[in-house]
Amino acid sequence: MLHNVKLGIAPIGWTNDDMPQLGGELTFEQMISEAALAGFRGTEVGGKFPTDPAELNHALELRGLQIASQWFSSFLCSRPYEENEAEFLRALDFLEAVGASRINVCELTRCLFAEDCSMFGGNKPIATDAEWELLCTGLNKLGKIAADRGFKLCFHHHMATVVQTLAETRRLMEHTDPRYVYLCFDTGHVTFAGEDAVAAAKEFGPRIGHVHLKDIRPDKMEQAYAEGFKFRRAVLEGCFTVPGDGCVDYPGVFDALERARYEGWLIVEAEQDPAKANPFAYARKARDYIYQTARI
Repeated sequence: MLHNVKLGIAPIGWTNDDMPQLGGELTFEQMISEAALAGFRGTEVGGKFPTDPAELNHALELRGLQIASQWFSSFLCSRPYEENEAEFLRALDFLEAVGASRINVCELTRCLFAEDCSMFGGNKPIATDAEWELLCTGLNKLGKIAADRGFKLCFHHHMATVVQTLAETRRLMEHTDPRYVYLCFDTGHVTFAGEDAVAAAKEFGPRIGHVHLKDIRPDKMEQAYAEGFKFRRAVLEGCFTVPGDGCVDYPGVFDALERARYEGWLIVEAEQDPAKANPFAYARKARDYIYQTARI
């Protein structure tokens, strides 16, 4: 049984910031209302959320929700550190005003999210040794800034980026300071990368500061590798789904998190086309499965 955890859900099941055609007609108010109705306690910040902290806090308080965290795009490998830090400080100011304590950093230098090419094989972004040094040094600096303000910087390993595989995630963890840099552990991305989610949860358990729960449809993943999907096609084709609807060994993942004494948020974060996968129905499905399986 997991203790001292809170279950939240990300807005990406309702509306996709990178592909506005997905859920473009769905509102911020619908998303948070349905999240609350489905039994979740919090959410992450989405593109349709109010940028005024007071307005956002009021809308969330009406529904008994909290902000868990927010995505932060870093370019530590390719842009001056000072530019990254300035953006990071602005993000922390906003998150502090809405009561969050996590910030999820993903390195987007040469990422393939919007590229019209396969994300597999030779296209997969690879960081040079010099870029690894910039990335890890920069994360340590940003992580100390976060820690000094009561935040955990949680690095998000992600498909189609320079930190995707188990080996790349391990290199990042081994070359960053555990006092300042944690892992945003994503069950779906580690599985899609061809890795074992349970083994990864066991290996990185003490460094996990935030958890994204998404599942993978194995037939769709097999098709993605065979046909060389670009990242956005993987979303449109339904590679991702909610926990319990795919091939991830969630009993094993939850057991590993329990053994690591993980405390914090569990966030359902499954990007799907809401026209094909009703967001409220899938939110309820995820919530019921997680409560039954994780016994929280």
